Amino acid sequence: MTQLLQTTENLLELTVQIGFTGISLSLILLMYQIIIGPYNVDRAVALDTIGINLMAVAALLSIFLVTDKLNDIVLLIGILAFLGTVAIAKYLEAGVIIDRD
Repeated sequence: MTQLLQTTENLLELTVQIGFTGISLSLILLMYQIIIGPYNVDRAVALDTIGINLMAVAALLSIFLVTDKLNDIVLLIGILAFLGTVAIAKYLEAGVIIDRD
């Protein structure tokens, strides 16, 4: 039984490390897209995807630290990323975020 538990812990640790590596590579490529991106829409999509990656980092960190305290942080990042996406979309569509009519 202890051998199975040790194997499971090793597999989980390897999976979390692979996840962190993949997210790190994704964040590097997204930063390149934000800086070099030819259109503002590409930059907006990259910013939204960075928010999703930050949610994944918080979730993986929660698994790595064996705690459930970071689950609220994941939800908070999701809400803030959604609001940021809405604000960027409104700015790209109308040129202003808050209409003053």
